[in-house]
Amino acid sequence: MPNDARPRALVIRTAGINCDAELCRAFELAGAVPDLVHIDTLLADAGPIHAADLIAFPGGFSYGDDIASGRILAMRTREHLLGPLRDAVARGTPIVGICNGFQVLVQLGLVPGDGAQSVALAENSNARFLDDWVGVDLDNASPCVWTRGIAEHYDADEHAHAMQLPFAHGEGRFVAASDAAAAALGGAGRVPMRYGTDVNGSMDRIAGLTDESGLVFGLMPHPERFLEWNRHPYWTRLPASLRAKPTPGLLMFQSAVRAVQPSAAV
Repeated sequence: MPNDARPRALVIRTAGINCDAELCRAFELAGAVPDLVHIDTLLADAGPIHAADLIAFPGGFSYGDDIASGRILAMRTREHLLGPLRDAVARGTPIVGICNGFQVLVQLGLVPGDGAQSVALAENSNARFLDDWVGVDLDNASPCVWTRGIAEHYDADEHAHAMQLPFAHGEGRFVAASDAAAAALGGAGRVPMRYGTDVNGSMDRIAGLTDESGLVFGLMPHPERFLEWNRHPYWTRLPASLRAKPTPGLLMFQSAVRAVQPSAAV
């Protein structure tokens, strides 16, 4: 649609990725036009990165998570596409990495944004794959454009019901060099999302990270799997007032789309 003025969202896929369709749907519902592109296409021509208004690395098990989760995709991306991705951030392009995508962003050094891998996502503390829902806490002071103002959509009675997300991972335990280093990330506004309870042993309950600009966001929970209330674990018992509002998952994508529209102030 050459005359379509909606923002273009580049969704990067490869072997083993299994959340790309959900992510494309999330961007479409949020008002963007998704472009699903294989990593091999980008390695041959990075043009789609330069043309994108938003960029996303979906969840799944890229390359079977051989060696470690996201390692091969991160290596291929770092070697050929890290420069274009950094250029995208410099021109104001929001980037999100979900679950496996978060693991990739961490290994690229795009989050927390120090240019090198200073943190890691390690094996869960119980050494098991976890698949469940969890309450999440958002830091309203964070500059993250993906989480901006989401909690304000829900009143006090709705908040505990609304602020939940599904997660599914075996290597999602956030690890920093020390407790002090993890606390420093929070103090610098780099932790827009925490688990409401300890689910995998993550330091400081960190579930997501952003960079200094607030444009790059990596998180382990899956907002793209919670675009409608009927995905909620007890949705039939939710207050009618809550079900009349967008889900927190959809709000994340809407927030990022608004950030790249001409009238938005990032």
